[in-house]
Amino acid sequence: MRLHGKTHYIWLAQVLLALTCSAGAQAPPAKVLDSTGAVQAPHLSVQLITAKDVIHPGDSLHAGLYFKLDKGWHVYWSNAGDSGEPPAIRWTLPTGITADPMQFPTPQRLPLGPLMDYGYEGEVVFPILLHAAASLPPGALPAAAAKVNWLVCREVCIPGKAELTLPLTVAAAGNPGKDTSQALIQSYQQKLPQPLPPDAKASFAATPTGFSVVMKTGRQESSAQFFPYDQSQIDNPAKQLIKPLKDGIQLDIKKDENLKTTLSALHGLVVFPDGRSYDVQFQPGSLAAAPSSTNFAEVLRYAGLAFLGGIILNLMPCVFPVLFIKGLSLVQSSGEERVRMRAHGLVYTVGIIVSFWAVVAVLLALRAGGQQFGWGFQFQSPAFVAVIALFLFFLALSLAGMFEIGLTLTNAGSGLASRGGYAGSFFTGVLAMVVATPCTAPLMGAATGFALAQSATVTFVIFTALALGLAAPYLLLSFNPAWTRFLPRPGAWMEVLKQATAVPLFATVIWLVWVFAQSAGINALIGLLGGFLLLAISGWVLGRWPAKTPAAFVAALVGILAIVLPIYAARKYADSSASAATAKGPSTWEAFTPQLIDGYRAQGKPVLVDFTASWCLSCQVNERVVLDREDVQKRLHDSGIALVRADWTRHDETIAQTLAALGRSGVPTYVLYPGGSGDQPKILPEVLTTGIVFDALDELKLSKQAKLSTKE
Repeated sequence: MRLHGKTHYIWLAQVLLALTCSAGAQAPPAKVLDSTGAVQAPHLSVQLITAKDVIHPGDSLHAGLYFKLDKGWHVYWSNAGDSGEPPAIRWTLPTGITADPMQFPTPQRLPLGPLMDYGYEGEVVFPILLHAAASLPPGALPAAAAKVNWLVCREVCIPGKAELTLPLTVAAAGNPGKDTSQALIQSYQQKLPQPLPPDAKASFAATPTGFSVVMKTGRQESSAQFFPYDQSQIDNPAKQLIKPLKDGIQLDIKKDENLKTTLSALHGLVVFPDGRSYDVQFQPGSLAAAPSSTNFAEVLRYAGLAFLGGIILNLMPCVFPVLFIKGLSLVQSSGEERVRMRAHGLVYTVGIIVSFWAVVAVLLALRAGGQQFGWGFQFQSPAFVAVIALFLFFLALSLAGMFEIGLTLTNAGSGLASRGGYAGSFFTGVLAMVVATPCTAPLMGAATGFALAQSATVTFVIFTALALGLAAPYLLLSFNPAWTRFLPRPGAWMEVLKQATAVPLFATVIWLVWVFAQSAGINALIGLLGGFLLLAISGWVLGRWPAKTPAAFVAALVGILAIVLPIYAARKYADSSASAATAKGPSTWEAFTPQLIDGYRAQGKPVLVDFTASWCLSCQVNERVVLDREDVQKRLHDSGIALVRADWTRHDETIAQTLAALGRSGVPTYVLYPGGSGDQPKILPEVLTTGIVFDALDELKLSKQAKLSTKE
């Protein structure tokens, strides 16, 4: 038999699976850990748990099969994907007790090389509903027994089995019993797929390469994933292309290469980023998938917000050093003719707009490929941070007087500006956009979040408004040259001012070094510091032999080496645990997981989530000025709020999906989740004050009191 493409890998995986399963048959036997019946097996522990310690005659009891897994290991969903098999349970129950089939919560995609599995990492509870006959008398029953089989995998797979027991006690009516694992089981019951709502519609149509499925939920959706119940229908690892619709979403899915028949139905889960999961039986039919036609007034409103947010962005610490340089340029050119000054302002604006469009194009391409990225995503790359830090360091050396390429260098830097004044203005606009991305100004968070959930046209419109807002202050000044009369006249003092502009740039470089260390680790930092040394040598060569071609050639070679060195170090010595430390502060903030949020809310405990990143200056300011203040921490503690920090320093698909579900695309984002799963979360402003936090806590307290009064 000749095998092609992915089939070869699947066949190979199945062979390896069989071999490793055989090897696993000789794995250490499972051991009982404690009185709860938990069993320790290779790379996991497993036990049966119940919500209550009693069951009532004629009633039901929520139970579950609970796996806790070693890091990196996983067990499988009902459809394991390209390889693997789901856990199975076989009961021996006492007379009068019956059990429903084990249920499977919403899985996650688990890529492994060219294959894709569906399963669970960390921990998982498979809910099971037990029923007691109405004739059962109160008292202890013989323990329920269950033979459980599973397959736990990472690079290799190990089969396991255990015989678990579950004590059962029948209680008389009126005896509610005690909670045992109710919150844990409830958190996974909330992850069970729900039936398709009556007003929702789902259909699919064949395409040359697979299927185009449409699900209309009555609301605009930004992202979704499809998990098939049946094997060998879709190409599991292939990207699922997303097209947001006005009232739902469309997914283009590649079919399995071995599927030769025409499907009469397509059955699977559709999972949205906010945790909604639907069991959908897609029927063949017309797509009727009109592109999103967002209301014009709504687009105009968000474009206005984006424009105002862009203006405010000029005041953020990310942009300030660049504006400082541009201010110097304005002083130098104050004597120029009006037409030339306006032209500089327009070219600067074009530089900002073009760079915004480039970033939006990348974001849309990633979105079409099924990825979730947001504003400032490029700062999640240590290589990008290193290049920006080196560029600003080189520019600061020149401004400080180490070498001189020309006055136009102050407009942008490096050889780009040496081509001429307009090129300098253009690339200053590009630089302003690049350094602005770690900041989110007030109003722009909601605008960018809205934009990234729209059609490509609307997304470009919103981001163009944001770009115009960022460019507006300088553009306005260049069109009103009379205002430059208030600026000092050119003179010798300008050389001192030029050197002074190096100070904020060096400060920015220090911050970027810190960001690099947070994302790549302390070992990789030596590469970046070495890059700075090489750039200093390059600058010395340019200063020692100015305007000499051989010197420029040597300086360029050394400069290239300065860029390569930190990128190589980041890839070779990156510390995977580096970013986790960035989210730590003096407070007891827990690391973000959706399960953690669900668990606290199931207990009725409110949660404050700080979506942050080490490269986000606004985040760092808010944390140090507001969230880490002693009085704020005391109010949060007294309010009984769980504190959770979602660190987005490195790309995290779960955090990206959660932000998208909240209608946001970047950090900082602060979300206050009320206790209980029914209430909507409250999103706080991007710029925090103690008053904003205290008001939100007071509002939360009043809401809770109102609920209690209603119940009474």
